[in-house]
Amino acid sequence: MSQDITDRPLEKGRKKLEKSSTKDNRSFDDERRLRDVNYLPPLRKAIPLGIQHVLAMFVSNAAVPLIIAGAAGLSGADTVFLVQMAMFVAGVATLVQTLGIGPLGARLPIVMGTSFGFVPVMIPIAASQGLPAVFGGALIGGLAMAVVGLFYKRLSVFFPPVVSGTFVLLIGILLLPVGFAYVGGGVGAADFGAPHHLLLAALVFFVTVAFHQFCRGFLSEAAVLIGILVGCAVAAPLGLLDFSKVSEASWFQLPIPFEVGLAFDPAAILAIALMALVTCAESIGDISGTAIGGAEREATDRELSGGVMADGLSSSFAALFGAFPQISFSQNVGLVALTGVASRFVVAIGGAFLVLAGLVPKLGAVVSAIPAAVLGGAVIIMFGMIASAGVKMLSRAAFNKRNMLIVGVSLAMAIGLPAQSGLYENAPQQIGVLLESGLIPGALASIVLNLILPKDPTEAVES
Repeated sequence: MSQDITDRPLEKGRKKLEKSSTKDNRSFDDERRLRDVNYLPPLRKAIPLGIQHVLAMFVSNAAVPLIIAGAAGLSGADTVFLVQMAMFVAGVATLVQTLGIGPLGARLPIVMGTSFGFVPVMIPIAASQGLPAVFGGALIGGLAMAVVGLFYKRLSVFFPPVVSGTFVLLIGILLLPVGFAYVGGGVGAADFGAPHHLLLAALVFFVTVAFHQFCRGFLSEAAVLIGILVGCAVAAPLGLLDFSKVSEASWFQLPIPFEVGLAFDPAAILAIALMALVTCAESIGDISGTAIGGAEREATDRELSGGVMADGLSSSFAALFGAFPQISFSQNVGLVALTGVASRFVVAIGGAFLVLAGLVPKLGAVVSAIPAAVLGGAVIIMFGMIASAGVKMLSRAAFNKRNMLIVGVSLAMAIGLPAQSGLYENAPQQIGVLLESGLIPGALASIVLNLILPKDPTEAVES
């Protein structure tokens, strides 16, 4: 009897350890499943996680058509049409990228949207030659990008880890000023930097970090969505949620191809096609960053080839419907790395929501009512995560003096040139806008230096 009493606490301790071990194993298995790109979480989790991706990119996706419409002097109705097409095309492109059609699509959790990289090139074309010239150039530029994707295996020598990693790092660094512009209330805000904007952004920032780091399961995975919802709840009684556009928006509108038209101007084609080719490095960097940050592995050649082809053909498709060139959205790459949810089906749900938003303008108007400062508190974390993903990619390249020079010169070109625009103010306009972007000179520097600098014969070949 005494033996039984003595053994009972030991037995209880053993069972407690087994239960704890089982719980830890289950948690590990859940985390491993979420890192699987082909895993579909329960819809009660997948749907809000998909909407979270839409919230992360919606305003940025709408910003490009608003900027270009202003440069082209379009009416309010034409501007609304461009924004609607931006949503619709981004949704279709996201579905192609995540679910795939034959060789098209990376089949990774990649959100597609309107590329900011083309804006400096498209503004002067829209202002002087009109939108048809922009869309004609984008149609050809998209096809050029698709050709790079088709022959990616042969052209991959241009994009080793030291190049693609540098490019992802540059994307994160160059996006950070955009994120902090949101924090201040948005570029052009009359009360930019007002205390209520800063406090809202800080609230979203700390709520997002707290849920991401100190919660587990769905609460951690949806940290960005929770942060944005808390920010909106606080902004509402302050009168910072403007729903006036919701009542003005129609309930349903079908996309109309060739509504704006196409014009094929050689100068416009050259400028946009050059930007499209350079943007291939951004696409490859985003695809690689998604695979590493989400699935914790390198992207395959098939994923890279299919992803770049999808970017290119989606951009050509966009031009037919009055939307601007498409690219994988870098902030969503950061969101995948932040949440650890790599399911492509979660992002496909977000793509379906974007298509719906494009067909039902009122839905888009609701999402666009989110204050810029609320988004700012979330995106600065995501942009920082993009830069971290770039550092992680660079860790796969040898840090010898050759590669350090490539990274250093690329950073110098990308950050230094835009800060001193007087250096190239007398250059031709097309050259000037390419240099002003920062991303193009940085990308070209990394590609060219990688090709011309001698490699150490003892160094292992980068893959």
